[in-house]
Amino acid sequence: MKQDIYSKITDHIIAELERGVRPWMKPWSGEHASGRITRPLRANSEPYRGINVIMLWSEATTKGFAAPIWMTFKQAQELGGHVRKGEKGSPVVYASSFSKTETDEASGTETERDIPFMKGYTVFNVEQVEGLPERFHQLAAPQIDPVECIVHADAFFAATGADIRHGGNSAHYSGGTDHIQMPPFEAFRDAESYYATLAHEATHWTKHKDRLDRDLGRKRWGDAGYAAEELVAELGAAFLCADLGLSPEVRDDHAAYIDNWLKVLQQDSRAIFTAAAHAQRAADYLNGFSVADEAACDRAVA
Repeated sequence: MKQDIYSKITDHIIAELERGVRPWMKPWSGEHASGRITRPLRANSEPYRGINVIMLWSEATTKGFAAPIWMTFKQAQELGGHVRKGEKGSPVVYASSFSKTETDEASGTETERDIPFMKGYTVFNVEQVEGLPERFHQLAAPQIDPVECIVHADAFFAATGADIRHGGNSAHYSGGTDHIQMPPFEAFRDAESYYATLAHEATHWTKHKDRLDRDLGRKRWGDAGYAAEELVAELGAAFLCADLGLSPEVRDDHAAYIDNWLKVLQQDSRAIFTAAAHAQRAADYLNGFSVADEAACDRAVA
């Protein structure tokens, strides 16, 4: 029996986690012109989203690709290139649905119901393709000024309007008082670490009932619902760090989190897809504040 796409991708991520590797922790390269840290990009430069980000980051790390651009066999041909003989592609997925007619046994009434499903296809990194236009292989320009990244990150989180308090030695989101608690800025080894940690807690902040109203079933500390929410925050932070040009932060309790996530993924082959979808929604929600802020500035200038 052919392995379904959910199990195939989940098994790959489980294997990485069992090696102590988070597949989303090194999604950057200093060697390619597309930037130091970035989401994987399609041939048209459109960023991938959700579970595909994690999968392609993992593939790039495992196979040593510096370029973040991916394309199908057909797209390579249309661009005048060709995939080198013997190269193996990487899986990505897209969501679709089909209609099913159901008949109510009591009334005989027929209704149409959309059944969602996930379908996979194969892409190749541009480093596996020959004959492409030069723009796909350009080397990196000078790296982004770290100071500019931090200024941008500061403005990004300020735009959310979140209640961010400082003090103590714990970073967490408090649902009861709806605030993010952060240790003092000086407690972090560098500014990038501070904002990467804040990205994690800001993802938790989005779960509030007045925002995304995300409830993954947490009943107590350390249960499956807790682990699922922490995975959402982990992935959300990785997505935000890529958007902001920051390096994701490896937490001190690295091993404990991996053990908890493994239990969740081993019990449900769709858990990583659900977590990635929630993380993408959280990142979109947080990015929305900056877009709205920029639009307000544009109107004020006009």
